[in-house]
Amino acid sequence: MRNSAMERASLSNRKRDFDYLSAEAAVEVRQAQDREISAIADMATQMVPGVQIGERALRRHFDFDPASILVFAHRGKLLGGMAFLFLDGRGHDALISGEFSPSHPDFKFFATRNEQVAATYIWAIGASGRGIAGLGKAAAHLRQPRFVNADCFAQPSTAAGRDLMITTGFVQVPSAQPDLWRYQRPWNRQPTATRTSSSSVRSFEDARY
Repeated sequence: MRNSAMERASLSNRKRDFDYLSAEAAVEVRQAQDREISAIADMATQMVPGVQIGERALRRHFDFDPASILVFAHRGKLLGGMAFLFLDGRGHDALISGEFSPSHPDFKFFATRNEQVAATYIWAIGASGRGIAGLGKAAAHLRQPRFVNADCFAQPSTAAGRDLMITTGFVQVPSAQPDLWRYQRPWNRQPTATRTSSSSVRSFEDARY
């Protein structure tokens, strides 16, 4: 029989795990629409430090794979969004080795729309107010069959982004990329593996990542 205190701690950690975040928030999370790309590009530039992606470049990613851009909205108002780079096996290896540059991504490393994704790079998250509550639904998006076995990677650009990763189960990994973090999907973990989790949970009402 499991120790009840240990069980409570395990459940507590699981609740903070990216794949187990609540998807019950009243925030709508869905794929972006073509007509929203311009507004999303503007929001990304304003909300995410270091992001200088124009409408043309963002539209190129959207046209290549519409599932790579999500929007967070409430009652028709855009609250933010989340963008991914879906990598194939070569892309995963290139990310770790430093051959792949997330700031200037080469499409030759991307998985096609009909291809299983080997690694998901979280390119940007920008949300204000209640928008960040949509993360649970974004995680559900990544549990679709095409993405479900792909571990997630990211490089935080702010202290809030780093804190967010720590509290949702990301850990730093050795790589040629500066400050690369990985979230290993629960079903990819070895049974004896241990995770580093945050000792406290902070508010992320204005997380930029």
